Amino acid sequence: MREILGNKKGIRDSVLNELIALYDVQVPLGQLISAELALKLADITEFINREISLYISRSGQITNIVIGGNDSVELPAVEGRRGIGRLSGIRCVHTHPNGNPVLSGVDFSALKNNKFDAMVTIGVTAPDYTQSIISFGMIVGLDKEEQFICDEYGPFSLEEAEAINFLNVINTIERILDKQTSSSSLAVAAEKTILVGMDWGQIKGGWTAEDSLEELKQLADTAGAVVVNRFIQRRAKPDPAFFIGKGKVQELALHAQQENIDLCIFDDELTPAQQRNIEQVMGVRILDRTALILDIFAQRARTNEGKLQVELAQLQYNLPRIMGKGLILSRLGGGIGTRGPGETKLEVDRRRIRDRIAFIKDSIEKVRAVRTLHRIKRAKNQVPSISLVGYTNAGKSTLLNLLTQSDIYAKDQLFATLDPTTRQLILPDKHEAILTDTVGFIQRLPHQLVAAFRSTLEEVAEADLLLHVIDVSHELYQEQSDAVYKVLEQIGAQNKTILTVYNKIDKLPSENALAQRLAQQENSVCISAKSGIGIEELLALISENLKLKSIEVTLLIPYTESEKAAKLHTIGTVLEQEYKENGTFMKVRLASEQLEDFEKFII
Repeated sequence: MREILGNKKGIRDSVLNELIALYDVQVPLGQLISAELALKLADITEFINREISLYISRSGQITNIVIGGNDSVELPAVEGRRGIGRLSGIRCVHTHPNGNPVLSGVDFSALKNNKFDAMVTIGVTAPDYTQSIISFGMIVGLDKEEQFICDEYGPFSLEEAEAINFLNVINTIERILDKQTSSSSLAVAAEKTILVGMDWGQIKGGWTAEDSLEELKQLADTAGAVVVNRFIQRRAKPDPAFFIGKGKVQELALHAQQENIDLCIFDDELTPAQQRNIEQVMGVRILDRTALILDIFAQRARTNEGKLQVELAQLQYNLPRIMGKGLILSRLGGGIGTRGPGETKLEVDRRRIRDRIAFIKDSIEKVRAVRTLHRIKRAKNQVPSISLVGYTNAGKSTLLNLLTQSDIYAKDQLFATLDPTTRQLILPDKHEAILTDTVGFIQRLPHQLVAAFRSTLEEVAEADLLLHVIDVSHELYQEQSDAVYKVLEQIGAQNKTILTVYNKIDKLPSENALAQRLAQQENSVCISAKSGIGIEELLALISENLKLKSIEVTLLIPYTESEKAAKLHTIGTVLEQEYKENGTFMKVRLASEQLEDFEKFII
């Protein structure tokens, strides 16, 4: 309702009408306040000698106008977005007739209590109010007691304040709050989210834009978002500035405002410029598919290695998107008396990220070296390694639990497993093997993750045998299988021996011809990791394939060939050894390709 609130006593109707007309003023997107609006407020403030307060949404719309007393303006509570780690989406702009733009204690209290995007003050200087100056305070983080920390910026001239890219600053602050906010009283609601996809003929195979958007919804659900609507835009190619086109973005902005949306997720990777442009028009936080997957990985990481790998992927993704946390990105001083050009705040932010990336890469290389030593030790002991690979939520963790009598986390959700888990597997022939559960793959897996998880994925590339687990109950199981093989090609594991394990066969009707057809394929087996169907056949198939890679033999090596006996301790596993009159009796397990040098000693 277009009305003026507060102390209107003694104010002429003409002045009230001037204030009501301000409801028609639109603050340009991304601006803190326009110089024209600030001058108008200063003009009216000087005339009535009272403070005036405006409440402005992120889309630039004035939502409330309040007149205060001579000493202080009444600051009513404002209902804005209250998601986890989110600000209200409203900024308060008010005037100080005494010309002093410094924020008062009341200002800071209102800023914290209402979670304003910003508390802006205009110091009205009489008689020339065109020389008015502006300061503003913002919530910038949380302290150890999870209380808001506020900073004050300014004073700025009207021209300087108009140049501040306010929306970029808000997005940066909310990312900080998202990381700092725990499951406390601040986290009162999940983020209301809309999903946006585009049909432009780039999704290969049987995937449709609707299929991909349904998978995006599962990802959003996993991340904890509440999806309230979905949109698909059909066009020949992406718009270089707004991806789906400016008109569609403006339509989404109106919907987001009406439905009080907190978050908009795009089912493609946006360029930094596209993300920035869309955020400025919509006034809500924008994520793309890559950022969403990285967020889920960050939630799932438990080990130090996993956390490092996720952080590396996030930093590599965010580096080209960093817009700087500084408000006026002036040069920092370089030397005595702050002389020299120095670095901009933006350059400092980017340098710190690059330094952190270098540190994390070094740490991951150390972990990689340890993994390599473990693989060498296993190879020396002739313990074969098996890796479970497959699309996310195919049932790999459930299968590992069943085969190894383990109790690792297994749940019907995307990316339930992030950190690799290794367990001992006893085969029917009593031989031992190492079984490793790995992170699930997904269509269009972000390349940052493939690069960051290189040390983990090397376990797959170096495994003796791969079990490709497929959720055969999914209508797009073939497309999911193709996506897995694309990732295997990326890590150089496409030529490994692969057994295809069609899981969740119990979800298919018993008369379904698909199950019968799949079971007849070479090196494949149909199972149910949940009910145990087909597990004996799977173990037999594993044993058969591993036997081809290693062999157990009994040898009698003459003492004149003692160097051969010594070599066996290096390249194989000596199971039994006894010194006899005519030579060294040895029972050994070694790789099949190593047997040729010892065939003449077999007994």
